[in-house]
Amino acid sequence: MSLFSKKQETEKETQPPAAPPSVIWQADSTHPQLSAALREKLREVVDPEIGLNIIELGLVRDVTIEDDEATINMILTTPFCPYGPAMLETTRQKAEKAVERPTSIDLGVQMWDPSMMEEGAGAEWGFF
Repeated sequence: MSLFSKKQETEKETQPPAAPPSVIWQADSTHPQLSAALREKLREVVDPEIGLNIIELGLVRDVTIEDDEATINMILTTPFCPYGPAMLETTRQKAEKAVERPTSIDLGVQMWDPSMMEEGAGAEWGFF
């Protein structure tokens, strides 16, 4: 075993376990591996006004994955978010790459509030 691989093993052992998701999706029980991959891929989609990703903000409310398609139920931080259309399209594109299926976005009407954020995500904003 090389020094490099030993260091990697030590880093793996010292990393804290991943926190459970703040929002449970239907796909977490039907397709757990795809759901985890999707959650990580969607962390790349950042709300440019707030500077946090859509998973941290809790904007993805549910995900269903079928054999031939996926559907994401998502909300925005405000009803007239100027970046909304771009974030929705970016979310759809990243989701299709992660789950390797055509993906549609259902825009929900639920009002967003800071309590939907992942634990600790809003600390620097003074939300919690």
